[in-house]
Amino acid sequence: MEMFNILIAPFFACLVLIGIHCYLGLHIVSRGVIFVDLSLAQMAALGSTVGLLLRLDPASTESYFLSLGFAFLGALIFAFGRFKEEKIPQEAIIGMVYGVSSALAILLLQKAPHGAEELHSILVGSILFVSWNEIIKVIIIYFFIGLFHYIFRKKFMALTFGDGMSRASKRFWDFLFFVTFAIVITSSVKIAGILLVFSYLVIPAVAAMFFFKKISTRLIAGWIFGLIASIAGVWFSAIYDFPTGASIITALALMLIIVIAVQKIMKAKGMINF
Repeated sequence: MEMFNILIAPFFACLVLIGIHCYLGLHIVSRGVIFVDLSLAQMAALGSTVGLLLRLDPASTESYFLSLGFAFLGALIFAFGRFKEEKIPQEAIIGMVYGVSSALAILLLQKAPHGAEELHSILVGSILFVSWNEIIKVIIIYFFIGLFHYIFRKKFMALTFGDGMSRASKRFWDFLFFVTFAIVITSSVKIAGILLVFSYLVIPAVAAMFFFKKISTRLIAGWIFGLIASIAGVWFSAIYDFPTGASIITALALMLIIVIAVQKIMKAKGMINF
């Protein structure tokens, strides 16, 4: 019973993460900018690293807004940093930002106290020790981000799945998308780490896209997929004393393998996808 009580908060945090990340993941995967999550998360981590050198508490409001500022810088680069001729794919820009910000973070952490521990925390997070206060904060943040995307859903859907927008309009809404995305990623990384956040963003969305074409159906399927994987991962980590984040990522990966296998079997038998 005591173990169950300990796992309630981490599991609820997983549910909150699944809700917003699966939706954003459908946009990211459909647009072919898969690693924008890692890149923005690394920019936020670079901000946290700068905060450590400034002797800010990693859990403080000042550290959060410093991380958010760096993430906004990344959003600005991704939205307005495309070459006019579009000869250089956006994924290349994303990769360069990720590489440079990672290198800078590593260099700065060498001068920060407990740098190795902080680097580990940034990557894998500490979702097992998430507090209800942290969960409530991200729920509020995600609610307003979700509401914003719902109000302007036609713009964001046109941005990802349509082509009727002017270049100026596309860049403007692209920037707003990346800004809201940066807020979500910065908040998520604080409690779950870069690797788990990336997995929640991409794997459920990819799994749903194997079977469904309608956006709403993909979203529901992705939520169900993420929920089952989270239950399995949290349970496995509790029973066998493995890191919670890594266990959830492994469960997501194994379930994706199962989904791919089922899809291959259905295709071989001539079945029609849902």
